[in-house]
Amino acid sequence: MEEKYKNHFRDEAIEKIEYYIIKNKIRPHEKIPSERDLCEMWGFNRTTLRFAIQRLVIEGKLYQKKGSGTYVSEPKLIRNLQNLSSLSEEVRGHNKTLTSKILDYRVIESNKETTKKLHLTLGSKIFVLTRLRYIDEEPVTIETSFMDYGRFSMLTNHDFSKESLYSVIEEEGVTLTKGEESIGITYATNYEAELLNIEPGKAVFYVSGIVYDGEDHPVEYFKSIVTADKIKFSSVLT
Repeated sequence: MEEKYKNHFRDEAIEKIEYYIIKNKIRPHEKIPSERDLCEMWGFNRTTLRFAIQRLVIEGKLYQKKGSGTYVSEPKLIRNLQNLSSLSEEVRGHNKTLTSKILDYRVIESNKETTKKLHLTLGSKIFVLTRLRYIDEEPVTIETSFMDYGRFSMLTNHDFSKESLYSVIEEEGVTLTKGEESIGITYATNYEAELLNIEPGKAVFYVSGIVYDGEDHPVEYFKSIVTADKIKFSSVLT
C-alpha cells in the first residue's frame, strides 16, 4: 500500500512538471525552477520531486547541467520503422540540419557475415562507409554501411560527408523498395561514447538491417549505434 502511494505521488509530480513546461511555454534549453522551488510550489518532498525529474531526464524530456540546474530538452526525432526514407529525408522533414563526418571509407573483402547478408561469395569486395551523423550539430548516430563493390564501385567517387548515400544509389538507377530492420539495446564503448559525447557504458540503440531493390537483391547491409536521448522509433500496429 505504501509503495502504491509513492508511485501515485511520483506520477503526479511528473505530470505537474510536464504541464508546467507547456503552460509556461518553456522552450528547449531553457531552465525550469529548482527542486526546492518546485517542492514549495506543489508540496512534494525532495525525494519524490527528484525521482520525477530523473524519470523525465531518462525519457529525454529534460537534461541537467552539473551545478547549473535542469533544462528542457529538444524534442526527439521520431523515426518511423515502416518508412524506408533515409535519415537525411527524416531530418529535413523535421526542419533540422543533418551533417556527417566520415570515420571509415574503404574497400575490404567480405567475411562470413557480410557474405550472407549481401548474398555474395566469400572474399568478394565490399564497400564500407562509416559516418558519424549530427543533427543540428549534436552527434546522434554512428552508421556503418556495407555494399557490393562490384555493383557499386562508383560510390568511391562521391563525398558522403556532403552527399546522401540513398540519393546517390537512386541516381544510378537503383530503386530501393523494402527493407528489414531489428532494434536492440547495447552499451556504448569508450570509443563510441567519445564520438557521441555521452558517458561510456550508457544504453544506446543498436540497429541493423538490410535494404533491397525492386528485384529483391540486397543493396545495403547496415549497422547503427543511436543515442536514445535524441532519437526514438515508432511503428503503426494494424
